[in-house]
Amino acid sequence: MTFRWTEHRFAGGALALDVANSVILRSDAAKIVDRFAVPAQIAAFAEAATKLGAERDRFPTLIAPEAEKQAVFLDLREAVDDYFRAAIAGDDDGDDRLAGLLFACGTALRTFPLAENLGNATAHSALSLLAGETRERLRICGNCGWLFIDRSKNRSRIWCDMAVCGNRRKASRHYHRKKEAQT
Repeated sequence: MTFRWTEHRFAGGALALDVANSVILRSDAAKIVDRFAVPAQIAAFAEAATKLGAERDRFPTLIAPEAEKQAVFLDLREAVDDYFRAAIAGDDDGDDRLAGLLFACGTALRTFPLAENLGNATAHSALSLLAGETRERLRICGNCGWLFIDRSKNRSRIWCDMAVCGNRRKASRHYHRKKEAQT
């Protein structure tokens, strides 16, 4: 299955979050979709992230991991999602998850020594999210469940992308209000 990597697919605000968001509907086992299940999609993602990703200035050229090393990249993706999703939710098992993230980042950096490799860049992006104010601005989208950085002044953003998820939520609320008013 192939996907179009549009600007909305890079709503996370950081390469590591966009990589983690490549699994759609993680919380619904019946609907979950792994956009990297087809290895060629990793290469398509790397190319699109070079053009559309929030960190394209930091990582101006990205190349996909070699096919025989993609398992390391996918392990990194899962560690990024596991750690940041739990940290945002306030899960108290942070030390084990942090160790898992650091191990996955270290493995990726050793496996992908070239800075332009998507695995290397993702590890660097994930490590940079651990520091400073950015860590406090991480959120989970109230509509799709994606991870994103809230860059709003008052830190009140609840959707990864207002034009997509925000609009869907508002349309859904409007539909339900109208339906209730008719009964």
